Amino acid sequence: MELNDGTTLPAIGFGTYPLTGPEGAASILSALRVGYRLIDTAVNYENEVEVGQALRQSGIPRDEVLIASKIPGRDHAYADAVASVKGSLTRLGLDHTDLHLIHWPNPRVDKYVEAWQALIDLQQQGLVRSIGVSTFTEEHLERIIAVTGVTPAVNQIELHPRFPQAHMRAVHERLGIVTQAWSPMGKRRAPLEEVPVVTAAQRLEVTPGQVILRWHLQIGSLPIPKAAGEQRQRENLDVFGFSLSAGEVDAISALAEDDGRLFGGDPQTHEEF
Repeated sequence: MELNDGTTLPAIGFGTYPLTGPEGAASILSALRVGYRLIDTAVNYENEVEVGQALRQSGIPRDEVLIASKIPGRDHAYADAVASVKGSLTRLGLDHTDLHLIHWPNPRVDKYVEAWQALIDLQQQGLVRSIGVSTFTEEHLERIIAVTGVTPAVNQIELHPRFPQAHMRAVHERLGIVTQAWSPMGKRRAPLEEVPVVTAAQRLEVTPGQVILRWHLQIGSLPIPKAAGEQRQRENLDVFGFSLSAGEVDAISALAEDDGRLFGGDPQTHEEF
């Protein structure tokens, strides 16, 4: 998927929360060997060391794998944001990340513009390749763009069939921002047994999970599913050989709920430090 800075991201990434320790590193290594080339981590996932270990152990050339990480809320002040990115690089064992995001806007603290300016400067210094945000609303996006003149390449938001985020996807399209989806399946509320998903899976002879990931691709969302085991990792990548009909896409989107968020993580009020 092409970004507004001229770089590209794979259509599907690998989410690493909460993969930690030796078992987590083994799962991340498995994902790399299966074929994932975008690995998504964060300071608050506490597994950047494991991501770096898996990358080195994989033997895959560094320029073939994209590593994304995130600045936590406690580090939104400019100097702290710079130090956060450098700390991530140390833990990862890398000289740059390929995508770096602000994890949550934390508007009550109101320092996310400082963190965004830090990412702009770090990008110019070559320490990060592409820069973006996570869980930002339309208001937050327009503010950082107005203040700095720089539009995020990515906004990573909660997005799944019960919360398809039609408004934010339209905002992103208007602003030229790629939509990334965290919790793309919907975790414990994944609609794996809902009629539109099961019917499409049966018609296409694929799994319900594959149907949901294909739905993401067809609505223009870049999903980053987490899967600890190799079989599920392979299934999650194997979604390019079939297509949903327009009716199937609409039926899955119609599973939307008035507030389908998984845990009430409204970016206007939820805070992450």
